[in-house]
Amino acid sequence: MLQTKEQILHTYFGFSEFRDGQAQIVEALLSSQDVIGIMPTGAGKSICYQVPALMLEGLTIVVSPLISLMKDQVSALTQNGIAAAFLNSTLSPKEQYETLQAAQNGAFSLLYVAPEQLCTPRFLSFSTRVPIAFVSVDEAHCVSQWGQDFRPSYLSIHDYIDSLPRRPIVAAFTATATDLVKKDIIQLLHLNEPFELTTGFDRKNLFFGVQKPKDKFQAVVAYLKENEEKSGIIYCSSRKNVEDVCERLDALGYPVTRYHAGLSSEERKKNQELFVTDNAPLIVATNAFGMGIDKSNVAFVIHYNMPKNIESYYQEAGRAGRDGSNAECILFYSGRDVVTNQYFIDNSFENQQLQGTEAQLFKEHEQQRLKKMSFYCFTQGCLRQYLLRYFGDERSHYCGNCSNCLQNTEKRDITVAAQKIISCVKRMRESYGIKLVIDVLRGSKQQKIKDFHLDLLSTYGIMQDTSTHEIRKMIEFLLAEGFLDTSDGQYPVLKLGFRFLEVLQPTTQITMHLPKETLQSRTPRQTEEEISHPALYAQLQVLRRELADAQHVPAYVVFNDATLKEMCRKLPDTETELSKISGVGEVKLEKYGQDFLTAIQNFQLA
Repeated sequence: MLQTKEQILHTYFGFSEFRDGQAQIVEALLSSQDVIGIMPTGAGKSICYQVPALMLEGLTIVVSPLISLMKDQVSALTQNGIAAAFLNSTLSPKEQYETLQAAQNGAFSLLYVAPEQLCTPRFLSFSTRVPIAFVSVDEAHCVSQWGQDFRPSYLSIHDYIDSLPRRPIVAAFTATATDLVKKDIIQLLHLNEPFELTTGFDRKNLFFGVQKPKDKFQAVVAYLKENEEKSGIIYCSSRKNVEDVCERLDALGYPVTRYHAGLSSEERKKNQELFVTDNAPLIVATNAFGMGIDKSNVAFVIHYNMPKNIESYYQEAGRAGRDGSNAECILFYSGRDVVTNQYFIDNSFENQQLQGTEAQLFKEHEQQRLKKMSFYCFTQGCLRQYLLRYFGDERSHYCGNCSNCLQNTEKRDITVAAQKIISCVKRMRESYGIKLVIDVLRGSKQQKIKDFHLDLLSTYGIMQDTSTHEIRKMIEFLLAEGFLDTSDGQYPVLKLGFRFLEVLQPTTQITMHLPKETLQSRTPRQTEEEISHPALYAQLQVLRRELADAQHVPAYVVFNDATLKEMCRKLPDTETELSKISGVGEVKLEKYGQDFLTAIQNFQLA
C-alpha cells in the first residue's frame, strides 16, 4: 500500500515532484487543517485535493460549479486509475441513485457534486450515512459577490458542512482573488483558521498583448493565418458578436464552433465536445464558456472585446497554456467596449437580491473594476506587472514577454504637458469630460466653451500646437498611471488622481512611451518553442488521438502536449525511461506505454 504523498503523486499522476505550494497544502490537509489556496490556472490546484483524497479515511466531496469541469476531472482521474464519479443534472434519476449507492459502498475516493445538489434531502440523507472526510470547494471565488462568476448556490455550502454529523476538513481553491474576495471566501465558507497559501499569480509562459485594431475581425484573421492548426478561444462580450465572428470565420473555412447561453443545452454540450476533442480547435464564445475547462493545448486566447474586470480577464486569458507551453493572450480594445460594459453594469440582474445602499455599493465597486480594466489597455508600463500588481503581487517593471515590454517605442518627456493637463482639469473644477478638457487646452472656439466662460481660464489654448489625438493619448496615460482619475457613471468627468501632487514636485519627470514611426503593426511574438523531431511529434499526436477516440475521451486526457514533447526530446527506449517522463504514471505506463515506445522505436529505425 502506498504510504507517502510523493509515492501517490508519481504512481497515479506521473510527476516526480510537487510544484510550488502543492506539498505544503497537502501536508496541511493531512494534518486536518482547513486550507485556502490561491493558485493561478495551470499551477496544479486539483493535485492539492486529489492526493489527500487518496490518503484520508472516508469520502472526499469536491464542490464544482460546472458540469464540464466535473466530467473532465473524472475522466482524467479514471485514466489515472483513480475511482471517482460525479453527481449532477446530466445523470438520470436512476443513474444518480446508482452513483450514490456505489459511493455509500465505498466505490469512490472522490465524488464531484454541483453546489445545488448539496442541500437536497436525498444528498443530506446520503451524507449522514457515509463518512465525509474532506470537502474541497473548487472555483471558490464564486461564493463572493465582489468577485467574478458569483453563484448564489455557493452560499449554501457552509449550511451543508454544518449539517454533517462530523465536521470534515474544508479547503477552498481559486485562481484569482483580491484581498476582499479572499476574506469573503474564508468568512462565507466558515473556514476554521485556515492554512493560507498564494503561490503568486504569474504565468511566465503566457504572452500578454493589447491591440487597438481599426477592424477587429481582420485582425483575428491575420492572427489565425500566423497560427494555423493551433487551438484557441475567441471571447466576445455579446451573443451577437459570437454569432457574427463565428459565421464569418466558418465562411472562410476555419474549423470553428460557438458557445453562448442563448444556445440549447444540447448544442452547447456538442460544441464544447467538438472543441475539447480538437474536431473544432477554434471556439468563439461569451464568458459563459470556459471555467473549469481542463484543455491543456489551448495556444491562444483572444479577447475580441474588453471584459468588465481584471479578474474575469485574467481567468479567461489563463485558459491558454495550461500544460506550461508558450501561449498568447491578446486583447483587442475599442472605446465602445467601455460603453458596452457600463451598460451591463447599469442593467445587471446578477445581484438583484441586493437592495438599497448595498446595491449601490456593488454598482460602484463594479464601476471601479471596469475603470481599472480600461486602464490596463492604456498603461505604457509592463502589462504583466499591471495585472500582478492588481492582485497584490509586485514584480519587476520589465517582463520581456508582453507587448509593452517588447514594443518598438521611444521615451518622451511629457512633464510640462502633464502639468498643463492637470492644471487645466483643476481649473475646470474637475467637472468636465475628456473631450471638453482637450477643447479648452487647444483653444477651441465652440460656443459651449464661451457659454461656460472656460475661454477665460489661464489654461485656455496653452496646448494649441498639440493634436487632439496626442493630448488624448497623454490623458489616457495619466489616467492609467494614477495622475488623473474619472468619475463613475454614464458621463464620466476628469478628476485629479491620487498621484497628481507628484507633478508639482520640481524633481519629478514624467516619461511616456510613444511608438517610433517605424513601429510594426503586428504585436511582437514570442519565440516558438522548438520541438525535437517534429515528425515524431506528429506521429505521437496521431497515436494519442486514436487511443482517445477509442475511449471517447479528449486527446489530452491520454497525455498532454508537454508530455509528448518531452518524449520527443528524450526518446525513451524502455518502460523505466518512459516512466521518468513527466505525466507518465504507473497506470498510464501500463495502459499506453508499449504503444508509445513502439512508435518511438519505429521512428528511430526509419
